Amino acid sequence: MSTIHKQMSVSGGLILNRNKEKFYLIHSDILPESIYKTVEAKKLVETGEVETVNQAVEKVGLSRSAYYKYKDKIFPFNAATYQQIVTFSLILEHRSGVLSNVLRFVAEKSGNILTINQSIPLQGIANVVLSVDTASLNLPTSEFIDELNQVDGVRKVVIVGQG
Repeated sequence: MSTIHKQMSVSGGLILNRNKEKFYLIHSDILPESIYKTVEAKKLVETGEVETVNQAVEKVGLSRSAYYKYKDKIFPFNAATYQQIVTFSLILEHRSGVLSNVLRFVAEKSGNILTINQSIPLQGIANVVLSVDTASLNLPTSEFIDELNQVDGVRKVVIVGQG
């Protein structure tokens, strides 16, 4: 089992981080050069300006070991604030228009649906899993869930993942 999995446990559908990691917002002027170059290398790979990590680290003048040491620990501030993806499991009544009402509700609240997976309805019930980017929601996530539970045909909403 990986270290990450050992540090996390599932409780009531929510993933809890037991590691108590600390995060800091710091100005880029005080970053060590290797961390700044890691951000630049990541950007080159993500934008497709280079095809491989090797090309990226060569272009910015960084060792591969430094890149791999920092790549999962440093993010531009805007990326950290906008990647608020929540995965919901919904139990819906199998009636015409119920899923459409759910999708309309998410759009009205400025949620961005990233993925949808619907099971075949059994005994009048369908399970739907939605991954939603909640960064632009026009209300707190807890209120979003409460109101989503009130949409006609929605029987239950549970958060099954966040990231």
